[in-house]
Amino acid sequence: MTTRSAALIAEADAYGAHNYAPLPVVLSRGEGCFVWDVDGTRYLDALSAYSALNQGHRHPRIVAALLEQAQTLTLTSRAFHNDRMGPLLHRLAEVTGFPVALLMNTGVEAVETAFKAMRRWAYEKKGVPDGKAEVIVAEHNFHGRTIAAVSMSSDPGSFGHYGPFVPGIVKVPFGDAAAVERALTPNTAGVLVEPIQGEAGVIIPPAGYLSRLRALCSERNVLLAFDEVQTGLGRTGKWFAWQHEDARPDLLCLGKALSGGVYPVSAVCGPREVMEVFTPGSHGSTYGGNPLAAAVGLAALAVLEEEKLVERSATLGALALGRLREKLASVPLVKEVRGRGLMLAVELTKPLAHEAAVRLARDERVLCKDTHGVTLRFLPPLVTPEAVLLDGIDALVRVVRGLA
Repeated sequence: MTTRSAALIAEADAYGAHNYAPLPVVLSRGEGCFVWDVDGTRYLDALSAYSALNQGHRHPRIVAALLEQAQTLTLTSRAFHNDRMGPLLHRLAEVTGFPVALLMNTGVEAVETAFKAMRRWAYEKKGVPDGKAEVIVAEHNFHGRTIAAVSMSSDPGSFGHYGPFVPGIVKVPFGDAAAVERALTPNTAGVLVEPIQGEAGVIIPPAGYLSRLRALCSERNVLLAFDEVQTGLGRTGKWFAWQHEDARPDLLCLGKALSGGVYPVSAVCGPREVMEVFTPGSHGSTYGGNPLAAAVGLAALAVLEEEKLVERSATLGALALGRLREKLASVPLVKEVRGRGLMLAVELTKPLAHEAAVRLARDERVLCKDTHGVTLRFLPPLVTPEAVLLDGIDALVRVVRGLA
């Protein structure tokens, strides 16, 4: 680590709360799939800000939309209309197939909005007694960091010492549709899951799980909500991960890549009969649907569609997953290689993943992050050239083999 990097890290440590443990790399520039540190060293960004950078760093079209809008109108609050929000809502309806969307800022705000919608719908539409609504969630989920989100968590690192927690949350094993069926009661408002669990280590549920959830919720008059903040908008090789099973939810949470990696934008999309539970004053955000965010969201969606990044994710993801599995098949340290689209993971048999992430950054100039100490996630931007992607995969293979 250079003197300059060390000084900047020391400054952040001295004046910032220690709620993250970043790798010892200080970044100062990004373009496409690459980032550069303060000393000019180039790295492949194989984390993509957990899928917020599906379109790559500083995509020219998205940056241009941001700059153009910043020169005319940035914020009005929802006390007034603005000329950019309607077009984004319209485009989201076209992309998702849901007629109504509610715009927020961060991914966890989208999840909170869906959570509130399910409860309010249960009371106003289903007839659940007030204060008795239950929402079923999956263990080992990651829905964010608010009190409601950590109340859903089964990770002590997320919820420890934050109680008392939000009541009415029922946790069942991920991938177990039978457990969901057993947990359903007349007071169940909804089921909320990630179609693929990202923070848990790119955990893909058994085939048929999502479609079974859809069937159960339809049979029992329960809302199905998918948190696609990380998996949505092309990351898994489909526009949305639920499309791998045609398990259309009632509520769809989006974020991250809707921002194009430049400005926070999130949304909850759903049918009119559910979204109409929100009335003036019942939910909102000063910045939700602001013109700057709306302009960015429109450009972000246009880039995904016009550059065929969703299809690119499917093609490159299959290539990368095959290469990883082939080259790591005989490595005893590797427990499993899994992935869908460009959402890839290598799970190790013992907690060496953080060491692998540090070595990748230091020796191979590839940035990715471990989760829970045993799994390395590999999520490069969808714009990554094929040759660069395969070089990054080979670098990961070298590091994992070097640890074995």
